[in-house]
Amino acid sequence: MNEQMTPLEEIRHSSSHVLATAVLRLFPEAQLDIGPPTATGFYYDFDLDHKFTAEDLQNIEAEMKKIIKENQRFQRKEVSREEAVQIIKDFGQETYKLGRLDDVPEGDTISFYQNGDFIDLCAGSHVNYTKKIKAFKLLSIAGAYHRGDENNKQLQRIYGTAFATKDELEQYLTQLEEARKRDHRRIGKDMGLFHIDEAVGQGLILWKPKGAVIREQLQSFITGELNKQDYKQVFTPHIGKLDLYRTSGHFPYYQDSQYPPVIDRDCLAEFVSEGCTCSDLSNKMDDGEIDGYLLKPMNCPMHIKIFDSEPHSYRDLPVRLAEFGTVYRWEQSGELNGMTRVRGFTQDDAHLFCTEDQLQDEIKGCLDLVKTVLGTLGMEDYKVRVSLRDPNSDKYVGDAENWEKAENALRNAAKGLGVPFAEVEGEAAFYGPKIDFIVNDVIGREWQLGTVQVDYNLPVRFDLNYTGADNKPHRPVMVHRAPFGSMERFCGLLIEHFGGDFPTWLAPEQLRILPISEKVYEYSDKLYADLKAAGIRVTLDNASEKLGAKIRRAELDKVPNTIIVGAKEAEEGNVSVRSRFDGDRGTMKFEDFKTEFLELIASRKLQLKK
Repeated sequence: MNEQMTPLEEIRHSSSHVLATAVLRLFPEAQLDIGPPTATGFYYDFDLDHKFTAEDLQNIEAEMKKIIKENQRFQRKEVSREEAVQIIKDFGQETYKLGRLDDVPEGDTISFYQNGDFIDLCAGSHVNYTKKIKAFKLLSIAGAYHRGDENNKQLQRIYGTAFATKDELEQYLTQLEEARKRDHRRIGKDMGLFHIDEAVGQGLILWKPKGAVIREQLQSFITGELNKQDYKQVFTPHIGKLDLYRTSGHFPYYQDSQYPPVIDRDCLAEFVSEGCTCSDLSNKMDDGEIDGYLLKPMNCPMHIKIFDSEPHSYRDLPVRLAEFGTVYRWEQSGELNGMTRVRGFTQDDAHLFCTEDQLQDEIKGCLDLVKTVLGTLGMEDYKVRVSLRDPNSDKYVGDAENWEKAENALRNAAKGLGVPFAEVEGEAAFYGPKIDFIVNDVIGREWQLGTVQVDYNLPVRFDLNYTGADNKPHRPVMVHRAPFGSMERFCGLLIEHFGGDFPTWLAPEQLRILPISEKVYEYSDKLYADLKAAGIRVTLDNASEKLGAKIRRAELDKVPNTIIVGAKEAEEGNVSVRSRFDGDRGTMKFEDFKTEFLELIASRKLQLKK
């Protein structure tokens, strides 16, 4: 733990120790693992046969309040490694704490913090006394594998949050409650947008018809923008040879986050007959002795091969290749979360191949595209992060000169955006720096969306060339970009951002017709056929129910627009118009309404529920 903490981090870190103190008072047999502060609060991991309940959470919180009221002092103790082992054993916490002690490098200071009878291996820092903790709340219970490894035992994690003042805590709890209401998993189920089925596999999304409409509309929207910028659409397989990803560096750099390779049956049988173990096979794959196939973790190597499939002159550049390409990552099961953290997802991916002279303009074009996407969807509250390499890390490939050129190109582009940006070392991709857009949604949460990356290295690894004006071979520069990022994650975010109240152009069902009685069914049928022929996603509610019930059902289904049809409307060729965004809009001539409605859809106007 870093000793240089902010005052808020100290409050949260101290709260995690008070949480552990309270749990041991109520459950003395519990074994403790770790309890750090987080960006939004704190947690502590426990090994305990008893499964924590909501009632336990209330009792633990009450015990924490007692401990805080006792105003226990946090005291730091620096000890030798031998003394540390003895302290841990005397406190009866050797199951996990001795392993954590082994993580402390030889020669580093070993410290404990004690409050009352509780003592914990900890680098600090903490508040001076427990009464400094003024506002905290325990939030939830979750499972968490020891050290984040699903091969280890699953522990019980208690999450909490803490703030400097009660007002700040209340504001955060209000935001959490709003987030629960907007949870895309609940709304997605209620609206029939997507499904995750254990028989298919965790983290694999089944898009239902209504959810597919949203995806199709987003794809159609961005395809139109790509056509304006002269992108060319391509399609690539879901699987590729392992050597392709050895060359790119994705294997073995990201091997732990990929699905296991598929090995040729005859090759596998031969090695098994020779007595090779799974470990032997893994080592042979790492060493390149065994080839196989890999579910593609990235689209870029295949786009590179498309570019390299024919010769290019400087006159051909830039070449812009785009694909809605599905990729696969082996995320830990504990990290999966509805649509926002999945194992199979489709990227609105593109790779641009250009000369160095063209690079700045190509970056600007990519950034303009991201700004167009965010502006259309009402996500203009964002900041920009320029992610750079850490020069002291061996994670990054390529020479320093090319990295410097790539980073300077992104810096210059970021300055032209007209919004504040921050530079962060160590967050670059292994092949190049990137610009990330960090967007605030309507309830103030941050999401990373839209990325633009400059890459001098993969063209070297794949030996890409174009013929320059001097009739000699030259190396192109690559730009990677994805305005949405992942269609799954982006749609999950949109569900929460809009709370399911999608603007009309994006809504799965744009309009519902509500006839008041059977007497106007013929007129309603005529309107339905006319609107459907115009390309509007419309439905007709002919249920034998009162109008109030039909209106309530449309509200629950989050249909953005309804038209009500009675005898008078049928007689005069009118409709009574109602919107979730604007309320009752009165009676209109049907043809006027249809014209206005089609214009609303075409404009992709942003609509937010009042």
